[in-house]
Amino acid sequence: MAFNKVILVGNLVADPELKQTPSGVSVATFTLAVQRRYAKPDDAQQADFINIVAWRQTAEFISRYFSKGKSILVCGAIQSRSYTDQNGQKRYVTEVVAEEATFVEKKSSDSPRGNDMFYGEPPRQSFGGNAPTAPADSNFEEVGEDDLPF
Repeated sequence: MAFNKVILVGNLVADPELKQTPSGVSVATFTLAVQRRYAKPDDAQQADFINIVAWRQTAEFISRYFSKGKSILVCGAIQSRSYTDQNGQKRYVTEVVAEEATFVEKKSSDSPRGNDMFYGEPPRQSFGGNAPTAPADSNFEEVGEDDLPF
């Protein structure tokens, strides 16, 4: 049994690039800067730059709602491939194929929902995965620690 699952949270280095394949399938590519978890006490924080590719509705969702500098959470799988470049050199690429993407920061104050934390897709917008979404007019009640059953 094999298991290939990646969960990344980082910031977009540049705006996602959305293209269409000759058959009309949407594909978005972008690079995600992911800060390393540990750093030496006197060193500056370091980041890894991870290439991401997303397909179909996930690609369209990312290109519509995310831009350079925005935080994003991406779930997907690592994929390696190779190709021959224009000079006849064999090139190898390792990237993450995004299966799901979501917001990880507060929505702006000019949004219709105010400054609520928003960790899912916008209402009625598909972005990959099978998670159900609440209707746009749902009212959620905030629960305190004293209200939890455990």
